[in-house]
Amino acid sequence: MNPARDRPPLVVHILHRFDTGGLENGVVNLINHMPASAYRHMVVALTEVTDFRLRLHDPSVPCIALHKPPGQGARLYPRLWRLLREHRPAIVHTRNLAALEMQPVAWAAGVRGRIHGEHGRDMDDLDGSSLKHQRLRRLYAPFVQRYVALSQDLQGYLVDRVGLSPARIEQVHNGVDAQRFSPAPAGPAAIPGCPFAAPDHWLVGTVGRMQTVKHQTLLARAFVQALQQWPGLRERLRLVLVGEGPLRGQAQALLAEAGVADLAWLPGERSDVPAVMRGLHCFVLPSLAEGVSNTILEAMACGLPVVATHVGGNAELVAHGHTGLVVPSDDVAALAQALGQLAQQPAQAAGMGAAGHAAVAQRFSLQAMVAAYRQLYDQVLAQPRRLPGPGDGPD
Repeated sequence: MNPARDRPPLVVHILHRFDTGGLENGVVNLINHMPASAYRHMVVALTEVTDFRLRLHDPSVPCIALHKPPGQGARLYPRLWRLLREHRPAIVHTRNLAALEMQPVAWAAGVRGRIHGEHGRDMDDLDGSSLKHQRLRRLYAPFVQRYVALSQDLQGYLVDRVGLSPARIEQVHNGVDAQRFSPAPAGPAAIPGCPFAAPDHWLVGTVGRMQTVKHQTLLARAFVQALQQWPGLRERLRLVLVGEGPLRGQAQALLAEAGVADLAWLPGERSDVPAVMRGLHCFVLPSLAEGVSNTILEAMACGLPVVATHVGGNAELVAHGHTGLVVPSDDVAALAQALGQLAQQPAQAAGMGAAGHAAVAQRFSLQAMVAAYRQLYDQVLAQPRRLPGPGDGPD
């Protein structure tokens, strides 16, 4: 008997960086909730592995950083090839364009199952029109057996612009951990350290890395404009921006210049995101681009109405007028109008939050996501063994 062969198949998850983020949180949820009898896991970050790895329930899951410098990743090929040959994974699962270029290495190392996930847009290709990015995806397509698109928007991009066959693409929605993210039993609860709380205040906020694509400065400007348009809201409306990154200082400066810095709380990165969510009355995602947002699902699971920009898969998650409001991208006036509407109609906002909580339970459970990935992994491994060559077409 060979003990190595008796162990569950190994899945190597390759991503750009293992740090706080929706994509990375999805990987953690998948690893934490996939039955240990089905698959083993390893995380390979092309750049860095941070303390985010501590969210993995099993500390024995290997998390390896390759410390890739900026630019094309060919210099990592020999090291990754040796790593894959040593551990002999059954599946390599890359995510987003930054990791896609590692698929030829998986092919060269003889990995049987090769899956690539598209989770969202790049900041330099918000609408998917970049011919360079389309060509790169076509270049690597022969090495990928199956694709995962997290939204209809991304699936349409792979078919219509990259030219892949729909038969090669699975749409798998993110799932939300309803045990971690659930409504506060008696309404919004005080957030530890936050100077604002119900019932005196009505808190609108967002959680996420404060970088350009997430566009938290749009929310800061809309908050200022809402207060200017409805001065009576100054007594109750408060802004919460949770996260770290280059936009944090910009948002603080913008709020200070408008004279409303005392009405906002920007604590930096927090590890207690569920507690933050349960203290809000409304969640906003002002992004310039998205796939299918984990934070939207988490906010809905916490019973919050969601205001989101009409990008990526946001409109697939937020039913306009039912579970929240969808506004045009990068439109300060539209976002300010949405904030004012919900802040002045808290009963309507609470009803949207309740509808969103029900929608998550029906459509976006963590169990459904894990089951979909397990089925995909099983299907890929059940296919006849075939390693395509670079001369093969994308289909």
